[in-house]
Amino acid sequence: MLEISNDLYLDERHLQFQFVRASGPGGQNVNKVSTAVQMRVRIDDLTELPQRVRDRLRELAGSRLTNDGEIIFDAQRYRTQERNKQDAIERLLALLRKAAERKKFRVKTRPSLSAKRKRVDTKKKRGDVKKMRQRPMD
Repeated sequence: MLEISNDLYLDERHLQFQFVRASGPGGQNVNKVSTAVQMRVRIDDLTELPQRVRDRLRELAGSRLTNDGEIIFDAQRYRTQERNKQDAIERLLALLRKAAERKKFRVKTRPSLSAKRKRVDTKKKRGDVKKMRQRPMD
């Protein structure tokens, strides 16, 4: 079980790993060993997470979300398979933590009457300045 927060956990059985050859660091080894990790997670299978977290996860996933409802993480930053696997898991947990945060509720406010008057007065002054720049009418 992976801990997302104090009261949210993710079962590792939902994670599917596929190892592929990586580009980048590794020297001659990069052509022989599959060190890059492609991790897939189906959002609908994460039933231990509340629905609001799953919905927010869909929003945050962006281009990593497939039409099948899977999030794909590609990790090839490191030279070892194990470290790339850990990197993909850490990135998933960071996304889940962000999805678990509640959005701040925005309270709509209206500008005060004095703010409206100040804005109109400033506009009038600016208009007068521009009017003074014009050529005088004969």
